[in-house]
Amino acid sequence: MTQVQFNNALLGLQDKLLYYALSLTADQEKAQDLLQETFLKALTYRDKFTQNTNFKAWIYTIMKNTFINNYRRNVKAKNTFDGANNDFHLKFSKDRIYPSPDSFYSSKEIIKNINALENEYKVPFKMFLDGYKYKEIADKLNLPLGTVKSRIFFTRKKLEKALKEYAN
Repeated sequence: MTQVQFNNALLGLQDKLLYYALSLTADQEKAQDLLQETFLKALTYRDKFTQNTNFKAWIYTIMKNTFINNYRRNVKAKNTFDGANNDFHLKFSKDRIYPSPDSFYSSKEIIKNINALENEYKVPFKMFLDGYKYKEIADKLNLPLGTVKSRIFFTRKKLEKALKEYAN
């Protein structure tokens, strides 16, 4: 199949592929994205298509597999769990209205307390606040994962104690 024949066959399936993408995603924009990604993969892997086989089935398989892979990737991203105990988050009653954290603490006071910590606690905690994952911090600081988690936990406890006078 020549490049022109391949492109014409691909464009000839566009409406049917869009309908199939809509049945998979149930969203017009996501269906358009899936169609575009399918076309890109088909064009990229054109050399993988075996002559005298079912072209339509090949394209539909690409779309189905792309959809499944994207779905799995999204589910995994939503369910990423690093094994840490996240009980450190504030345990507020749902029926009370609480003021924002800014009303209790000035950011200067919080930063002052963080900077007053020893480096072994301050560095991992600041990295955590900057968005690094526990594993990334452990790798960058050449520390065991458990040590990083405990230092961040103890830093939270130290800050909670140091800032307690501002809480009420």
